[in-house]
Amino acid sequence: MTIETELNGSVALITGASSGIGAATAEALAACGARVALVARRRDRLESLAQRIAGSHPHAEPLVLEADIGERAAAERAVSQTVERLGRLDVLVNNAGVMLLGPIEGAPLEEWERMLSVNVAGLLYMSHAALPHLLEAAQSSPRKVADLVNISSVAGRVARLGSGVYNLTKHGVGAFSESLRQEVTGRHVRVSLIEPGAVDTELPDHNRPEIREQIDQRFEGVERLRAQDIAQAIAYVVTRPRHVAINELLVRPTEQQA
Repeated sequence: MTIETELNGSVALITGASSGIGAATAEALAACGARVALVARRRDRLESLAQRIAGSHPHAEPLVLEADIGERAAAERAVSQTVERLGRLDVLVNNAGVMLLGPIEGAPLEEWERMLSVNVAGLLYMSHAALPHLLEAAQSSPRKVADLVNISSVAGRVARLGSGVYNLTKHGVGAFSESLRQEVTGRHVRVSLIEPGAVDTELPDHNRPEIREQIDQRFEGVERLRAQDIAQAIAYVVTRPRHVAINELLVRPTEQQA
């Protein structure tokens, strides 16, 4: 990695950092030189990750912030505590998300409410709270650029039977990201949308048993992506030179057809 693309001195906040893509991203950005704030609901997982990062990257000063970002006050507090403790905010990775699939007819409304809370409201709360700090970083930091990365999905491109509300949330993330990009790109805050295909994480495990079985059948024989694959994509996006913006990145397993 060249001097031009290092994150030395930068601060990155990652939501959903307790496992999967979020945890892998925190490690990847720490390896690039960033100090990292780790946000999720499971403190024990965050503390284990923080110890691992601190052991490999002492400069990273991992900050553990237990929060449910679907609650506005918690999201705002996570951003303010990051700035208070680490001094600034240069990169926000909105990774926290829930995927609860199944037919629309007769669906448990609690599943829809949880997806709307985390995938949409949480992302909006975090973005709103972080944006003033990202704009400031783009003006005052040595890199003269800041990054807001939203993790969407292939489901944000194509609607599928049995994924209606999840599709809704991820299509919304894409629309919001593009509108925000147009608003702030002239001030060197880059807004990027990452759209993973099938990734081997615990995301499908939160579904009802019959839905988990359908997911397994759909991807039977497909070598799924690893969390580190997406983390590497995110690291690539946020370490580009100031004049380069990766606005959208679709990453699928080679064997995944749709």
